[in-house]
Amino acid sequence: MRRAFVFPGQGSQVVGMGHAIATTFPAARAMYQLADEALGWSVSELCFNGPEAQLTATDNTQPALVATSLAVLAAMAGDVNAITTYTTSNAVAVAGHSLGEYSALAAAGSLTPTDAIRLVRRRGELMAAATSGGMAAVIGLDDDIIDRVCAEVSTLDDTVVVANYNSPGQTVISGASAALARASEALKTAGAKRVLPLNVSAAFHSPLMRDAAHALTDATDTTTMAVPRLPVISNITATPLASVAAIRSELPAQVVSPVRWVSTIQYLVNNGVTQFVEIGAGEVLKNLIKRIAPDAVTHSIKDVASLEAFLAS
Repeated sequence: MRRAFVFPGQGSQVVGMGHAIATTFPAARAMYQLADEALGWSVSELCFNGPEAQLTATDNTQPALVATSLAVLAAMAGDVNAITTYTTSNAVAVAGHSLGEYSALAAAGSLTPTDAIRLVRRRGELMAAATSGGMAAVIGLDDDIIDRVCAEVSTLDDTVVVANYNSPGQTVISGASAALARASEALKTAGAKRVLPLNVSAAFHSPLMRDAAHALTDATDTTTMAVPRLPVISNITATPLASVAAIRSELPAQVVSPVRWVSTIQYLVNNGVTQFVEIGAGEVLKNLIKRIAPDAVTHSIKDVASLEAFLAS
């Protein structure tokens, strides 16, 4: 089977993530140690023991999730320095949901794990500093209707947009609080089964994140990057990031752009991928992929049992 590795984003975190794998697999322990050294504080302790309030803070969640995905991948590879070799030998492409794109770039050899973790710590700090607006999940409504409603209720200074095209019938909107409230009511009227406010600090993946995107450019422009050793599918265009210039453009722009996860999975399926392996905490992406591509084989590698079963298969 043609296989893609996929990496989760914010929202998949849980206290205890990675602990059993790090206890069982020395390569996973080594990856967490690398993360601790990269940031100068114990990412591993936060992942393993919390507290939950500290783990779910955006500036902490982002490096914690990337460290966990890369630790699981290191355990699969058997060596902290072999994650890209393992990925290129066992997958034809990689993708990540929002934050997970940094894990995908590290897996593909575009970023070192140290640089990926440092970048997402900076990304998390910048996103946490943005405190205006909010987000809501829209359940049971077609994307074209959601797009139209968001455009209709938005004004020049009071905008709401689609932030995540997650799966058929599950879309996230993001924007200024007043516009978000107008859109929520209009979407219910248009036939949405539910519109659920999300517990986030700001309007991620919307124009309200412009300042964060501009500041993130300074960090990405000074980070060493390499051409990916296998296709990394862009959140923004749902096509491969083929050059360092494309990656440097992608990462800041991603903060203010919608995550086109449905299109990403459809692109991979249309290019022959039949198996998706989610690597890291939780199984959010596995569940989304089942809705997007029901015929695909899906795995979620998040604990010792699932990791050992996959390696034995």
